[in-house]
Amino acid sequence: MANLKAGTRPPWVGLGAAVWVQIASGNAYNFPLYSHSLKSVLGFNQHQLTMLGVANDIGENVGLLPGIACNKFPPWVILLIGSFACILGYGVLWLAVSKTVLYLPYWLLWLALCVATNSSAWLSTAVLVTNMRNFPVSRGTVAGILKGYAGLSAAVFTEIYSTILRKSSANLLMFLSFGVPILCFVMMYFVRACTPAFGEDSSEHGHFLFIQVASVVLGLYVLTTTILDPIFHFSAEVSYAILVGMVVLLMAPLAIPVKMTFCPLRINQPEIRNQQVASSDETLQGEGNADKTEPLLKSSESSTYLGSFREGDEASEVAMLLAVGEGAVKKKRRPKRGEDFKFTEAVIKADFWLLFLVYFTGVGSGVTVLNNLAQIGIAQGIHSTTILLSLFSFCNFIGRLGGGVVSEHFVRSKTVPRTLWMTCTQIIMVITYLLFASAISGTLYAATALLGICYGVQFSIMIPTVSELFGLKHFGIFYNFMSLGNPLGAFLFSGLLAGYIYDNEAAKQHGLGLITSSISCIGPSCFRLTFLILAGICGVGSVASIILTKRIWPVYQMLYGGGSFRLPQTSTY
Repeated sequence: MANLKAGTRPPWVGLGAAVWVQIASGNAYNFPLYSHSLKSVLGFNQHQLTMLGVANDIGENVGLLPGIACNKFPPWVILLIGSFACILGYGVLWLAVSKTVLYLPYWLLWLALCVATNSSAWLSTAVLVTNMRNFPVSRGTVAGILKGYAGLSAAVFTEIYSTILRKSSANLLMFLSFGVPILCFVMMYFVRACTPAFGEDSSEHGHFLFIQVASVVLGLYVLTTTILDPIFHFSAEVSYAILVGMVVLLMAPLAIPVKMTFCPLRINQPEIRNQQVASSDETLQGEGNADKTEPLLKSSESSTYLGSFREGDEASEVAMLLAVGEGAVKKKRRPKRGEDFKFTEAVIKADFWLLFLVYFTGVGSGVTVLNNLAQIGIAQGIHSTTILLSLFSFCNFIGRLGGGVVSEHFVRSKTVPRTLWMTCTQIIMVITYLLFASAISGTLYAATALLGICYGVQFSIMIPTVSELFGLKHFGIFYNFMSLGNPLGAFLFSGLLAGYIYDNEAAKQHGLGLITSSISCIGPSCFRLTFLILAGICGVGSVASIILTKRIWPVYQMLYGGGSFRLPQTSTY
């Protein structure tokens, strides 16, 4: 068993550090900021550019290796691997865009982009898995906060891009090559596995609320300054002052462990103490004789809480043998929904594939718009895509944060499955894509904002849902497998569909028979057919989400019937 950090403060220190790492893990969202340079400097056509966008999404979301590694190595190892991927991948792209090295082959740039954005999978997996395990009874809230900051990262990077980097793609790629790894090196020590607390803590809700409010203030701050900058043309001094303010807001979550240091709150929670005794040899040695004997009387309960995701397969087998010897169970059986599944046990479940299909249709269609956001704006007469990207990023953040908060509220108060909100947002996405296709004057910003919210909700709902249905023990693998829906959708809908249709329309406008050069398409016809197809895809996702919600409703009644999360009581322990 891993050496766990005990105490109430370390999980909040880790969450505060995780916020910074999640911002860094959003480096893949910067593709629209430098994609135009790849097209102009290297002479790519739109189809080649969209295939690079596919590479961007493949690297960001293919995280099976991080998912497996997070059960075998401590978080700092996962962060270290992600940092080196960042240096290697973005370093090659910087060499090409800055023309330091000429005539790099297209396949090498495609591969380098995969490696660069794969750093996101390593960084995100390290902090998400660690914090979901540190706060197991607040999964929706934690997932919403962390994925919310990841969604907000595009706006943060845009602020840095506009202020310090002076809107230079080469400078941005250099910053991603070295700035992100340095940040991760600093945060490695603080992101660590801690002893989880399963009791009710009256201060926990207030702490989470503080982080949520701070993140909303940060989002509004970055969005406002991004919009006002081209209007008032801020001086260098004002721009740097704005940047300092952004950094201060990013540090806000760290105020919680600081407050806990200077104003410690003593809470007498026997059941929490017993969990810590059962999970840490060091704590066991430090307790009195009465505390030493208590876990022996409640060993099966301790195994239920901590053994489900802290111990390896070998320890689980030992626990099973002990339970059989005590007469607690008669024979080993397959897990039920809500218990800890192995990957091979989960993939034969219909709910697993229904959740994958729903997530695939939602994020696969949304990432198609994100990857082509610059070209969509230009096609509709908007040449500065900075505001569009910041708007999408902020609304993406609101969707991720709000999806976690709203689903957590209704799942505790009404035992409503979280996937109901995926149904609602995908229905809205159908309407949004039809709005994009209509290209009505003045609707582009509204449609982008609406899509950003709905796109963000898919992330914050999928993450806690997969952990609730199939457990936290192998959560890293499940989460990263579900994340494959993003690059798969990008390849099918962006690479094969949107890029092909765009280049064909551009060729028609320029009277070309073949797509051989870097040409632009102007007008609503460039993406109209693409948006209509995406609307149909989200319609299918909505139907699948309704079916999934109906199937898993009894599971949520079991898990949250008492108003808060509880592990299922089974004969296994």
